[in-house]
Amino acid sequence: MKRYFLFIAILLLALAPKAQESQLSVPYTLADRDRAIRTEARMETLEAKVDALDKRIDDIHLQINRLEDKFDSYFMWGFGLVLMSIFGLIGFIIYDRRTTLAPVENKTERIIKVLKEAAENDPVLREALKKTALW
Repeated sequence: MKRYFLFIAILLLALAPKAQESQLSVPYTLADRDRAIRTEARMETLEAKVDALDKRIDDIHLQINRLEDKFDSYFMWGFGLVLMSIFGLIGFIIYDRRTTLAPVENKTERIIKVLKEAAENDPVLREALKKTALW
């Protein structure tokens, strides 16, 4: 049994350096180095493109903000013009109604005055004015 353990120990010791050599040896050739250099160069160009794209996106974002500000300004001006037009129209309607009704009111007052003067002498007309609450 001792011989068996001794044989296994010698065998393990004999194979151990070869296992370490196979683990330590990394095959790295000039082609691998060139490939790594090309990969780094591509990465740098990609980073430059990404940076340029970020700058373009920021510029577009600024343009959109400017357009939003312009739109807000135009919207407020348009809203103000619509409100001013509505108030102007209401003012014109009130003005037109008063100027149109003023002569009619004057004539109506004169007609009522004439009817009251005529009703002083005519009792039938007086009763008619009382019924209509003009006397």
